[in-house]
Amino acid sequence: MIPAPIPPNEAQRLRALRELLILDTPPEARFDRITDFAASEFGVAIALVSLVDEERQWFKARTGTEACDTARDISICGHAIMGSEVFVVEDAARDPRFADNPLVTGDPFIRFYAGAPLILPDGMAVGTLCVIDTEPRIFSRIDQAILSALRDVAVEELLRQARES
Repeated sequence: MIPAPIPPNEAQRLRALRELLILDTPPEARFDRITDFAASEFGVAIALVSLVDEERQWFKARTGTEACDTARDISICGHAIMGSEVFVVEDAARDPRFADNPLVTGDPFIRFYAGAPLILPDGMAVGTLCVIDTEPRIFSRIDQAILSALRDVAVEELLRQARES
């Protein structure tokens, strides 16, 4: 397993995440609607609005899992925040970066992952909107465009939350 890397702008990224004042807040319907729609649209087992802090990825919204967070070093979202495009792993069991990851070899038995980085206006990627399944799959350019559009809605909600806090 290759642990999720640390972005070169980590201090600024974490500051931007903290300034949202959203970590460890209760569930909210406006975020839940996004993950519910994503899970339905893509026919996946799990959809998450995942925020990556120093030690964990914390789920502001989740569909298809009861988990509230996972360790950052085993998170696939930690890899996804390294770029600006949708990060796709079509078959995690066959990908050398993730094949022996405990989230692949054990519960929730991730085989497919697609995550769109949640990028704030200042360019900081604070997390992802991701979809996950227990079966490998192909994620087309159209699928990526739809996930990116949903990601934009999630970012708008994060910014709205920050203004209301």
